[in-house]
Amino acid sequence: MSAARDFPDIPISIVLEPIKQTSAFVLNSPHSGRHYPPVFLAQSRLANDTIRRSEDCFVDELFSHAVELGAPLLTVNFPRAYLDVNREPFELDPKMFIETLPSYVNSQSLRVGGGLGTIPRIVGDGMEIYRHRLPLSEALERIETIYRPYHKTLRGLLTRTHSRFGRAILLDCHSMPGSIRIGERGVRPDFIIGDRFGTSASKDISHAALYLLQAQGFIVAHNKPYAGGFITEHYGRPVQGLHALQIEVNRSLYLDEQNCHKTDGFSRLKHALDLFLADFMVLVEEDALKLPMAAE
Repeated sequence: MSAARDFPDIPISIVLEPIKQTSAFVLNSPHSGRHYPPVFLAQSRLANDTIRRSEDCFVDELFSHAVELGAPLLTVNFPRAYLDVNREPFELDPKMFIETLPSYVNSQSLRVGGGLGTIPRIVGDGMEIYRHRLPLSEALERIETIYRPYHKTLRGLLTRTHSRFGRAILLDCHSMPGSIRIGERGVRPDFIIGDRFGTSASKDISHAALYLLQAQGFIVAHNKPYAGGFITEHYGRPVQGLHALQIEVNRSLYLDEQNCHKTDGFSRLKHALDLFLADFMVLVEEDALKLPMAAE
């Protein structure tokens, strides 16, 4: 089994719990895993530093202040290049496998077409991960032993939180390449807030996140080019009191993207996010969301 073989001594996911959960927030960092199993690296054609190009390096650390503020944080040890839990369970690319894929597989999604399915084909700027095609059993074992337990944990956190507080707000934390540009002038956003175009979270919650980040002087976009992935779409049910918001951080603010080392900007960004989380959680918890309109 993939979990037992590739992660024999460490858990696949970690829940950082506050001493007492006092907040309806749940934070999630599904792409910050940085344990690359030897068997996986042997399957790859990429150098060890290159294969990290899809990793949300240190995002779990950037948002860790949430735990001190009374909210749990779910993070992982497995890397995104190995398995992407921000996808449907069976978004698989037929070009990657020896056998014909079963009929229940979604092989036609745009994410699969771009090489970024549940078992990714590429990292970074289109760099192919694998030397050879994989047996289908490899994908199915990763899904069964890692993907499903991870989502069971996340679902359990949200269910517990909703039961305790009457609602739950999932903040799904990610990073994006420094090369991202938006608009006709090619502006580099510092953050992108995604709410699946208003379907995964209330507009007041999204607006509060946009406003607070802009108030700190950051350039913040809304839904473009990242509106939220499977996690945001799947867990966001605003009419049921389940809100899911995706936040993308520009890696150039804190990371040397070539070698995945922190820059001097890390501590400054961490401090800014500590302030953002404290203000954001208070505003949402107290329903004090009557703020000036944030710029789109």
